Amino acid sequence: MGEEERNSLYEDGDVVLGGLFPLHISPVSSLATYRTKPPPHSYKYFHSRALRWMHTMTFAIKEINQRTDLLPQLKLGYHIRDSCNYIPVSLSASLLMVNGQPERVSRATNRSSELSSNRGCAANHRALSPVIIGDATSGVSVAILRSLSSFHIPLVSYFASCSCLSDQRQFHTFMRTMPSDVFQIRALARMVSYFGWTWVGIIGMESDYARFAIQLFLQESVQYGVCAAYTHFYPAVVNQHALDEILDVIQVATAKVIINFSGESDLQMVLQGIKLRNITGLQWIASEAWATGKSLWEDFGDILTGTLGFAIRGVEVIPGLMEYLTSVKASDMNRSAFLAEFWEELFNCKLNGSVNTHSHEVKYQDRAPCKGTEDLNDLYSPYSDVTQPRVSYNVYKAVYLVAHALQDMSNCISAKGPFPNGTCADPKNFKPWQLIHYMRQAKFSTFGEKVNFDQNGDPIAYYDLMNWQRRPDGSLDLVKVGFYDASSPAGQSLSINDSIIQWPVGKQPARSVCSDSCLPGTRVARRKGEPICCFDCVSCAEGEVSNKTDSLECSRCSEETWPNEAADLCIPKIVQFLSYHELMGIVLCIVCVIGACISLSILTLFARYKDTPLVRANNMELSFLLLLFLAICFLVGLLFIGEPSDWLCRIRYPVFGISLALCVSCLLAKTAVVLMAFRSTLPGSHVMKWFGPKQQRASVLLGTAVQVIISLVWLLSSPPYANRNTGYLSATIIIECVPGSEVGFWCVLGYIGILACMCFLMAFLARKLPDNFNEARFITFSMLIFFAVWITFIPVYVSTAGKYTVAVHIFAILASAFGLLFCIFAPKCYIIILQPENNNKRNMMHR
Repeated sequence: MGEEERNSLYEDGDVVLGGLFPLHISPVSSLATYRTKPPPHSYKYFHSRALRWMHTMTFAIKEINQRTDLLPQLKLGYHIRDSCNYIPVSLSASLLMVNGQPERVSRATNRSSELSSNRGCAANHRALSPVIIGDATSGVSVAILRSLSSFHIPLVSYFASCSCLSDQRQFHTFMRTMPSDVFQIRALARMVSYFGWTWVGIIGMESDYARFAIQLFLQESVQYGVCAAYTHFYPAVVNQHALDEILDVIQVATAKVIINFSGESDLQMVLQGIKLRNITGLQWIASEAWATGKSLWEDFGDILTGTLGFAIRGVEVIPGLMEYLTSVKASDMNRSAFLAEFWEELFNCKLNGSVNTHSHEVKYQDRAPCKGTEDLNDLYSPYSDVTQPRVSYNVYKAVYLVAHALQDMSNCISAKGPFPNGTCADPKNFKPWQLIHYMRQAKFSTFGEKVNFDQNGDPIAYYDLMNWQRRPDGSLDLVKVGFYDASSPAGQSLSINDSIIQWPVGKQPARSVCSDSCLPGTRVARRKGEPICCFDCVSCAEGEVSNKTDSLECSRCSEETWPNEAADLCIPKIVQFLSYHELMGIVLCIVCVIGACISLSILTLFARYKDTPLVRANNMELSFLLLLFLAICFLVGLLFIGEPSDWLCRIRYPVFGISLALCVSCLLAKTAVVLMAFRSTLPGSHVMKWFGPKQQRASVLLGTAVQVIISLVWLLSSPPYANRNTGYLSATIIIECVPGSEVGFWCVLGYIGILACMCFLMAFLARKLPDNFNEARFITFSMLIFFAVWITFIPVYVSTAGKYTVAVHIFAILASAFGLLFCIFAPKCYIIILQPENNNKRNMMHR
């Protein structure tokens, strides 16, 4: 067996499945091109887990070959090679498998020269592989597909998750048992949003996998309000400059949550730098590439405690796999160089006749020979750890996918086949493109799980949310704390059990936000030129509320409601009107009643002393009418107190105008009587005959009738009505009487003003007439008070609103009524009550 043959694992069969596994990890994988070659001895380390994946493939093939219900007429074989996670090596290996030929040139090593006589340069012909199961990384898979797609060779990956591979126009021969990153990114975005992290750092190794994953995350996270504080790619070979650059970004940023898209080996240098700088308090979010990477725990457990990440779905156990893996003996190791290397690394010994690179020979030359009694059951290694067979399970499903496709091909009925003219393919002699057809249609179950694929060749995604927890002994415990099921409805796809999560610091998730949430009562104000997660909180404008956290805008309350003090709820506005239950209303009500009582008391007093000269000398009938109308005028003020209604408003204004018109008309008649009385004392004058009691009553009625007509026109054209004024005071509804017609209201006041002016003019002319019974002086004073009150009333009335306008109106009515009452009747009452001796005719006639 040649040296290059020893770098592969081959077993013949009717159909030989190719297999590519990264048994060695090269530090230059992401920088490789078609022109470069891996530098000598550039392999970073032997990948024990990849060896387990490889043996899972051989296990599945042996299991299928032993079954009678699946491919009973076919025997499956395998041709497995090391991809080294390096594009040129992977391309070479894949071409060798699909051509069915091993390489013919061995490495020019001293050892190969010594053994050349036994091995020879050529090798026997091998069956070509119509399908390849591999590779583990997206970048290598893309390179292989670009080379093999022209030959329609299907590639089934067990670990490549880049969403770019779902593009069937470019990669129509690609399928995988690993979910696409599209689903992982959706799960990550939802999980980050679930914990309230809106400000996250995103890093990844420079690769197709990281570039596409980060691009997808940035697009998906927008709908959840998650922003990237930074995105940073680091090379696979992290030099000091690149390391300092990324560490500076992490250390300076305010984001406490870091999402990393890379493999576990690619993250080691970054974690080492974080450990040296003692950067603490970070919450790590793992992509599926390292969500279960236990190799990082030993050196960086303190940093990675509390890490959360979605891991691909696995099974509890693959029956028989553990026994198969550990059944390998030292005598089996010479089948291939990588098996020998694994054995020598694991047991720290050297196998007789093993073939390795010069670096390995130097490394192993001082080791003792292997005894041949070593047993894999005696020690722990990642190779034999099948406690969570996730990637291994994907490899297992990939083999069964090919097997079920071949079974469906075998079941094809002639003339009813899927190919031109209803032809079928021969399972022992088919074209690779024919196998692709059956693989896309395959549906089967493994361990109770239904396996099927979408139109892009991607499986339905299901992830376990894993939490890195520290056991009491310091070891790693990968605890499932939730899951993401892409087949569930959108709102139910993510399930998390917060209570069992172990966090890096404390018992609560870390806070990682650019700006604290805007509480209800405020809204988000974006900062120009900054991500949407960076904002200021602005209080809602007057009359607006926000009842949610981080509201983008405030909503205006209805006209009947107003924001509460916290501006997070619209509450009914305060209803305002001059009420009988408030102090102002009570005081005005009492004053109105007192004024009416005083008027009626004076009326009663005058009625008792109606035969005295003082009462008779001052036009007793008009005095009685004036006192009665003043009492009514005082009581009119009560109509302005209480909740306004349409009918109350329609009564209020006309009654107010008519009552004042009655009072002023009476005063006008009394003043006219005074003037007529003096004119009648002149010889030959008969004026009083034409202005007797009937004419006086008629003049009062006539003066009032004009006001009644004005009021009727007002009520019929545009009557007053009750209105709920919501615009004057923000938080108050003012229930007020609206005049309806402003012209009508001012006509009523204007007519009262005309009567008052006529009365004042006549009283002013008669103020100096002789005799003590002359009332003109008192009427003049009362009119001056009347004018002062109503002239002051007008600007105050116009400039106020609500109950204060009503109070001003009542005050004007009361002030003018009291002015008339006291100016005209107080002197008379004083004489009647306190100086009755002056209440005689002689005193009344005294000049």
